[in-house]
Amino acid sequence: MKPRLYLTQPVAPSAMERLRAAARIDFNPDPLHIATRDELLSAARDHDVIFCLLHDKLDREVIAAGTALRLIASMTITPADIDVAEATRRRIPVTTIPALMLDEPTADLAWSLLLAVARRTAEGDRMLRSGIFPGSQSCYLEGAAVSGKRLGIVGMGGVGRAAARRAQGFAMPVLYHDPRRLTAEEERSLALTWVEFDELLRRADFVSIHSRLTPATRHLFGAREFALMKPTAFLINTARGPIVDEAALVHALERRTIAGAGLDVYENEPRPHAKLLTLPNVVMTPHIGSAIGELRDAMANVVVDNILAVLDGRRPPNCWNPEIYGADA
Repeated sequence: MKPRLYLTQPVAPSAMERLRAAARIDFNPDPLHIATRDELLSAARDHDVIFCLLHDKLDREVIAAGTALRLIASMTITPADIDVAEATRRRIPVTTIPALMLDEPTADLAWSLLLAVARRTAEGDRMLRSGIFPGSQSCYLEGAAVSGKRLGIVGMGGVGRAAARRAQGFAMPVLYHDPRRLTAEEERSLALTWVEFDELLRRADFVSIHSRLTPATRHLFGAREFALMKPTAFLINTARGPIVDEAALVHALERRTIAGAGLDVYENEPRPHAKLLTLPNVVMTPHIGSAIGELRDAMANVVVDNILAVLDGRRPPNCWNPEIYGADA
């Protein structure tokens, strides 16, 4: 009998086809519905494999309900909402996808948010759709310049480096802060200047967050940090929502302590702070950094590779908790 697999939302047809050849699949067919905790509990009880997405939360109780659970296969680079410790205790592998798959697409989205909030394109779109055309040289939608302005990048991993490469096309000097400073050669190749965190906040016209979410980076940006930024500066966040204290951000935006923000991630997804939805100086997208058809196809098939390896009795290629395999880890 084929193993039983639960998929929390539809994924690429090519991946679904491969899964159907190897397992009996139950799945939620609605891409707008995020599985509830009760649905995840039921899925864990009745399936050998859970194929979950970034927004799914598998806590200790959900994992403990999976008495026959053989694998939690996540389509994310970091399983922040999976109780990996509980899975490890039960010797259940948790698999992910390689981070480098998302470097360029996430940098693209960060850049689109930066341009949109600076040049007020979302406001202009809404205005035109409502029947208002203020005139091609009206001062009504005057925004901020991008080319030649100073970009500050917080977190110089793969996405941060991709963002820095894009800055060169806009003739933007780039400051960066990361606890691990790059080599002098790497800094030269990307035209980067390393500075202390507070200096970056004081000097940058755009601050783009590309840090990982860790205990040290949770609420890295709060009231103190926004007070250090220029009143003409913009915050861009395509990393993880809890890196920013959302209430403090709302306060800074309302008081124009900073000029605006471009956000793809939120502190309490899927519910952004209610006031963010009312502020004109914010451009928001619903966590879509990887939302490119061919990329999602590739991501889903990496997850399938992990699943097929486990079903075949092999160690999966992208295992987050390899210690469950003992000395061979």
